[in-house]
Amino acid sequence: MGIQCDVADEHSVAIAVNTAVDFFGGIDILINNAAKHLMAYNEPLLQMSLEKWHNMLDVNIVGIIRCTAACQPHMVKRGGGVVINQASISAFLTTSPYGVSKLAVRGLTVGLAHELAPDNIRVCGIAPGIVDSPAAKADVPEELLNEFIQEHQLIKRQGKMTDLIGAMLFFCSDESSFITGETLIIGGGFPSRL
Repeated sequence: MGIQCDVADEHSVAIAVNTAVDFFGGIDILINNAAKHLMAYNEPLLQMSLEKWHNMLDVNIVGIIRCTAACQPHMVKRGGGVVINQASISAFLTTSPYGVSKLAVRGLTVGLAHELAPDNIRVCGIAPGIVDSPAAKADVPEELLNEFIQEHQLIKRQGKMTDLIGAMLFFCSDESSFITGETLIIGGGFPSRL
């Protein structure tokens, strides 16, 4: 079921969550995926306007808090749940406003994992590289994409949105029942970490 929701609007989030609860009988999984992103937020930190900073942070960070807070009591009623926050490989580079916002998403993943553990709610994150979403295809110039793939990724192809599904299903399953607070990079081998 599709429900329109603006994660920057608390009332909109409440309506979406309550509609989902009425339709499905509860909430077990929340995937925080909404974001202001791509080239518009990939500029020098001090050159981006404060208005753009506020708009981005209200969606990328505060939106996660709004949605998680709205879903928490419904997950508690069902004995627990899973929250998956979508960060980005930019969260490991932090050279742009977008990267800083996604670093904060990694921090929220850890903080919420601690806060929600007593409620039997696990919180994990994924950090995709550049995938073939319609927004990325429309916004990232092909020359820049190809250069990034060839110079940085170990797997020399563009990521697909379907490449994210396995990790999400794993984090939502009982097979990951002993994992919380972690963010998994899904970026074709970039960035590599020890």
